[in-house]
Amino acid sequence: MDGARPTGVVGQQRLIKGGIAVSASTEHDQLILHTALTAGRIMIENGSEIERVEDTMTRIATNAGAQTSQLFVMITGILMAINGEVGAQIQPVKRRTFDLEKIAVVNELSREFAVQQITLQQFADRLDHLDSVSKYFPFWLQLLAAALVSGPLEVVFRHNLHDFWITCFVGMVGWVVYYLISKYVEIRFLAEFASAAVIGLLAVWSHHLGLGNSVDDVIIGSVMPLVPGVPITNSVRDILAGNLVSGPARGVEALVSAAAIGFGIAMVLQFV
Repeated sequence: MDGARPTGVVGQQRLIKGGIAVSASTEHDQLILHTALTAGRIMIENGSEIERVEDTMTRIATNAGAQTSQLFVMITGILMAINGEVGAQIQPVKRRTFDLEKIAVVNELSREFAVQQITLQQFADRLDHLDSVSKYFPFWLQLLAAALVSGPLEVVFRHNLHDFWITCFVGMVGWVVYYLISKYVEIRFLAEFASAAVIGLLAVWSHHLGLGNSVDDVIIGSVMPLVPGVPITNSVRDILAGNLVSGPARGVEALVSAAAIGFGIAMVLQFV
């Protein structure tokens, strides 16, 4: 009996140590899933193509020590499992906008983690902070960018230098309307429709007041900041990469956005 007790105690200690090891391993796998899913969601929400999201998430899991990883990425959600021990987790994607700076930050953090400049926990903490803080440029800089997109492209497309300044102004006002509606009204495509209608009204009024020579030229330049160029590009890239669900979905979203802009302009030209 006395000789059996130490063996039992040692066995219990081994079980306890084994239990702690399993718990630590599970916790680490959960952290890997959280980090990879958060990174993928941030990238999709801000306009990244699906192939880049899959590659980034796979690299994060591999660099974190996961032996295997399985992914299913769509523009409305992400499903991921690692090592076959932790259950698969789903990360929904409820909003989509365009902020390429956030995508660049996620890629930079992934590269720092790959070369072990930051730990997995630091990586997760920085992603959580990035997710909670808006990285948009200041509003005045957005207005300046809208003007610099509207006026020069009007000159490039229409060769009408006389309407350069009025196109810059109309493009800025259109962006103000788009920004305010997008910020305070959660109705998809309403911001594009309303801002396009305001652009059409200002273009017509500027022509009546003698500030602009061509209504069409002013409208063409002013709607350029609203045109969904990034979604269309990502849709084509996803389709070429074989993502036949996310690619067409992005394409439909871009077409609806373009249709909202067209309907706004057409309504003004029809009734004004």
